[in-house]
Amino acid sequence: MRYQLLLFIVLLLRIDGCGKHPLTDYRPLDQAGMWSSNVEELKKLNTSDSEVAQLVRMKQGGLTDDTCVALITNARQHQHLFTSADGAVNLLRAGYTEPVILQIAKIDQLDIVSGDAVMLRLIGLSDRAVDTILQRRLKGLPTMGSTEIGRLKNTGLTEKQILERISEGMTDAQADREASAREAARNHSNTGFVRQGGRRSR
Repeated sequence: MRYQLLLFIVLLLRIDGCGKHPLTDYRPLDQAGMWSSNVEELKKLNTSDSEVAQLVRMKQGGLTDDTCVALITNARQHQHLFTSADGAVNLLRAGYTEPVILQIAKIDQLDIVSGDAVMLRLIGLSDRAVDTILQRRLKGLPTMGSTEIGRLKNTGLTEKQILERISEGMTDAQADREASAREAARNHSNTGFVRQGGRRSR
C-alpha cells in the first residue's frame, strides 16, 4: 500500500512537471547583467537552459532586458522554444529598432525575415524604402527578395523605380527577367568597337 502511494506521488510529480525546467541554471543571465526582476519573469516562463544561452547571446548583442523577456514570451505564445537569438542580434546590428524586431517576432518570422532584412540594409536603400519593403513583407504582401532588389539597383534603377515595381507586385521571377535584360543591355553597350588612333606615316 505504501509503495503504491509513493508510486502515485511520483506519477503526479511527473505530470505536473511535464515540459518544465526546474533545474535551469539562471546564473549566466545574472552574469550577463540582466536585472533580477527580469530573471524572475523568465523563471515564470519556464525558460530552458538552451534559451538561457540564447538570452545571454542577445544581452551581449545589445538587446534590452524587456525585449529579451518579450521574445521568450512570444515564443511561448507560439508554443515553441526560442531559438532566434542570432536573427534578433543581426537585425539590431543592421540598424533595426527593438520594436521592429518584436513586430517580426510577433508573427513568428524572425528566422525567416532577418537574413533578407539585413541584406536590404547592405544594399544601401534609404530607411524609408527599407521600412516600406519590410512592412509589405510582414503583411504578407508579394515582395521581391533582397537579391533581386540588389540586382535591379545595380543595373541603374533608382530607389523610386524599384519601389514602384514592388508596389505593382513584381515577383522575383519578373525581377530576374528585367535584371537579366538590363544587365545584357549594359554589357552589350560596353562591347562597341572603338577605333584606336595610331601615328600617321609621313
